[in-house]
Amino acid sequence: MLRILKDFSLSAFVAGFVAVLIGFASSVAIVFQAAQAAGADSSIIVSWIMALGLGMGATCFFLSLWYRSPVITAWSTPGAALLATSLGTISYSEAIGVFVFAGILTLLTGISGLFDKVMRLVPLPLACAMLAGVLFKFGLSIFDSMMSDVFLVGIMLMTYLVSKRLLPRYAVLFVLVAGIAFVLARSDGNLMSDVPFSLGAFVWVWPEWNISALIGIGIPLYIVTMTSQNIPGVAVMRSSSYQTPVSPLISWTGFTSIILAPLGGFAFNLAAITAAICSGDECHKDPKRRYIAGLSAGVFYWLAGLAGTSVVALFSIFPVTMIAALAGIALLGTIGMNLKNAMADDSNREAALITFLVTVSGVSFGGVASAFWGILFGVICLLISNIKFK
Repeated sequence: MLRILKDFSLSAFVAGFVAVLIGFASSVAIVFQAAQAAGADSSIIVSWIMALGLGMGATCFFLSLWYRSPVITAWSTPGAALLATSLGTISYSEAIGVFVFAGILTLLTGISGLFDKVMRLVPLPLACAMLAGVLFKFGLSIFDSMMSDVFLVGIMLMTYLVSKRLLPRYAVLFVLVAGIAFVLARSDGNLMSDVPFSLGAFVWVWPEWNISALIGIGIPLYIVTMTSQNIPGVAVMRSSSYQTPVSPLISWTGFTSIILAPLGGFAFNLAAITAAICSGDECHKDPKRRYIAGLSAGVFYWLAGLAGTSVVALFSIFPVTMIAALAGIALLGTIGMNLKNAMADDSNREAALITFLVTVSGVSFGGVASAFWGILFGVICLLISNIKFK
């Protein structure tokens, strides 16, 4: 406890809060769609949010504390999108069986050490290029949002530029405060009146096993989560010079998915976007003290889970443009640093560029996300460029 108090910093604490805010507000609607596709009623949807908040809170807090690094976990947003279009033909209890099955596959991948071994074969410039490609659209979202709400986003961007010069550690905090203040002022202070305050309740449903659903939905859920979430998540840690062992992290997310699946915890994984917010210099100049952001994110995830629909309603009152701009501004430094690391070495530059372009393109083959194909194309390019012709 004394170590935590000694390492505590406001910037890291705020980074954890911003990560949770962006994580919930940016994709909770997709989780609702997935739950509804599974046949969930309102009480079960609340149970999903509570289970996801509990699982993400526990894994963020305890893994960050154990490894003294910002280990940020999340629900699988691509997985939720997959479920929203795939669960309509099976019962809810069979959907729970799918979640448990995908969690078992993730746990086995972590225990075997296969994922860690594969990631060690990926050169750092390629990992940085892939991560920059994943985050690139969030940088663009600043200016896409500005087209819809020029005054709000303009104030947030100017706040960032000024505070970055004067108090760089607290730049994201000032941006958040400026955005909230502008939104509240524009709403005449009535924005909070529509937010209900209540605690939810868990709903436990035992899984049933449908072989065709396990193969047709469970395996794609596992693949999508691995390729679009865990690969970029590992890249975030490596690009920030954290050598945290990957296999135990993957194992714990798989185990958490299995345990909480009957409550609606459909898929836990390493975060990429929100992890980048907690891993850069904006969080704290000292990498050894950034784990506080992981502890902070864990606490806020717990609170979000306990509050259930109240927190979801609270997050939903913020304009989409504000959330998109906040995410993009918070990631500007990370995008720039990863582009620099990716292109710094002449021998890897072309392979890194291909990795970046393929990832940005969003290309998908066989339902596998572009982050995986970016790495694959980059490695192939690197291997070909290293062939010595006589």
